[in-house]
Amino acid sequence: MMTNRTSRRFFLGAATAAAASRVWGANDRVNVAIVGLGGRGSAHLRIYSRLPEARVVGLCDINQAARERAQATLLKNTGEKAKEFEDMRQAFADQEVQAVSIATPNHWHALAAIWAMRAGKDVYGEKPACYNIYEGQKMIEVARQTKRMLQIGSQHRSMPFKIRAMEAINGGLIGNVYLSKGLCFKRRASIGHKEDSPVPPGVNWDLFRGPAPMRPFNELRFKYNWHWFWDTGNGDIGNQGVHEMGVARWGLNDPQMPQTAFAQGGKYAYTDDQETPNTLLASYSYGPRELVFEVRGLLTGSEGFPVKRSGRAPAEGAAAPSGASPIKTVPSKGEPLNVMVGNLFYGTEGWAAMSDQGFQAFKGESNELVADERAERGPGHDPTALHMQNFLSAVHSRNYKELHDEIANAYLSAALCHLGNISYRVGRKLTLTPGPKFANDPAADKLLTRDYRKPYVVA
Repeated sequence: MMTNRTSRRFFLGAATAAAASRVWGANDRVNVAIVGLGGRGSAHLRIYSRLPEARVVGLCDINQAARERAQATLLKNTGEKAKEFEDMRQAFADQEVQAVSIATPNHWHALAAIWAMRAGKDVYGEKPACYNIYEGQKMIEVARQTKRMLQIGSQHRSMPFKIRAMEAINGGLIGNVYLSKGLCFKRRASIGHKEDSPVPPGVNWDLFRGPAPMRPFNELRFKYNWHWFWDTGNGDIGNQGVHEMGVARWGLNDPQMPQTAFAQGGKYAYTDDQETPNTLLASYSYGPRELVFEVRGLLTGSEGFPVKRSGRAPAEGAAAPSGASPIKTVPSKGEPLNVMVGNLFYGTEGWAAMSDQGFQAFKGESNELVADERAERGPGHDPTALHMQNFLSAVHSRNYKELHDEIANAYLSAALCHLGNISYRVGRKLTLTPGPKFANDPAADKLLTRDYRKPYVVA
């Protein structure tokens, strides 16, 4: 029997599928401007330009070369060109633009979304939802004030097999989950060292820095490597890791703020310009439950496969294990999941492993395989496209509760990343109080926000 929560999740999944298969007319399409046309922004452009629900009408980047590349891609994909903008505020003021898709560096996520919503635009914003905890709170406040849709790009929330797996986990497939673990074992090479240099032609460095302090141009602080500097990024826990952090929270049924947070680690092995740690172990207490997150950017093995697997497939027509109804329970012949980037869940009756490749659950002392499902592949199964379709559907319905990772939930996943970084930077365990703030810790409180460079102020 389906619970109300299960029914709602399946209803939303069905609604998204229906929206994806609907025949969209020209007047139904949402006019989208893409802000930030680097690596992730290029993926936004590729997907939106092929979705029947969207029409790309604006291309915005502080780098002229990026705008030119994007324009060529759009013309190839659609036969149309879009307006070009150097300053996102010009795109937000354009009346043709109905929604914006933000793929800027992290330190711009909140201000870009807030400016866009106040200009009457709906927003799809890349993860993490915010650069710091204060910004996430402001994003929720402005989204409610303006009644704009604000979806965060946590595309795992729109992956069908993960939706089914989380329903099973939260429904008791492995008993009560007491430990949810996120893994970000993503190999990262040293970024080395580079001297400051002149700003390249066609790059507006002032706009790139935005809310961050002004610094001389440096190639390592520009394309992608901005992730590894505290001014603009949040390290890998707030880069790749925020995806797995969101799934870890999902496995605990999306709790609010933890009671305590503690992280330790460092930047090991390399002597280079990176500021953020490449090794980090963070722990968050929710009283009787715990969430643990680990970042390893250096050489490492994987986790998650059982020592042995026993039991046999349930007989044809046999009852599925308790709580497992959404999941295929006949074991496949697939190899055990060796998780490098993904999640592990530990319950009172068993444990489970998940990655973008699939989901497996095991029960009892014998590690009996009770669920094994692999990710859907091929046309129609791109998780980012599904997530964007969910966003565009909500733009039409005007119901933010239909969004698969609306800002109020995505903010909490990002906040755990920020809490881990704050604990690491101040070097101690943090006890949270309402606000949130920290008990008797002014230094940690200061890292809840930042000193903004005018006029790029989140307020």
